[in-house]
Amino acid sequence: MHFSLKKIRPLLVALGVALLSLTAIPVLSHAQSTPYWMRPSEKQAYPDVNKHPGMWILVSKKTERTYLIDHGKVLYTMLASTGTKGANATPTGTFQIEAERGDFFYNQGSGEGAKYWVSWKDHGIYLFHSVPTDANGNFIKSEANQLGKKAASHGCVRLSVADAKWMYQNINQGTKVVISDSGNLKQLIKQNS
Repeated sequence: MHFSLKKIRPLLVALGVALLSLTAIPVLSHAQSTPYWMRPSEKQAYPDVNKHPGMWILVSKKTERTYLIDHGKVLYTMLASTGTKGANATPTGTFQIEAERGDFFYNQGSGEGAKYWVSWKDHGIYLFHSVPTDANGNFIKSEANQLGKKAASHGCVRLSVADAKWMYQNINQGTKVVISDSGNLKQLIKQNS
């Protein structure tokens, strides 16, 4: 069988274009394919609590963010979802990290649980914890996708899975927690530092 260059040139061009398009397909890393509500909120490392003994936590219900602060400076910002209005509102005021913490809970009444919880008010009632799970510990994606976008909890402060795990493993009992309706970060830091 005899092929002329004139006949196979269009095939070679098409093959070349096909190969080039394959190399242009982006390869997603594990971090990019992991939902945002599972990852750390920032790309930088979490602060070392031993190097920041005066660190405290500020939660802004207006911005739906949790800030780790030391000496008037924000060390780290976490996406959050605070409580909805009425009976589910997150209390405002000054509190502290309590002794109670755990790696999982499930509340039959609300039909939701969470991982990596740390109590900050009423000894196990108001918590920092991960985005919600079902009874089997599977994350509820429709709820998780609200993280950082709007108030969605029953009064606790929801965090990404990675942020909640860091908090559970690292935050010290007695750490000051300030919960505010305000979004004026500079003023809140100045008032509470």
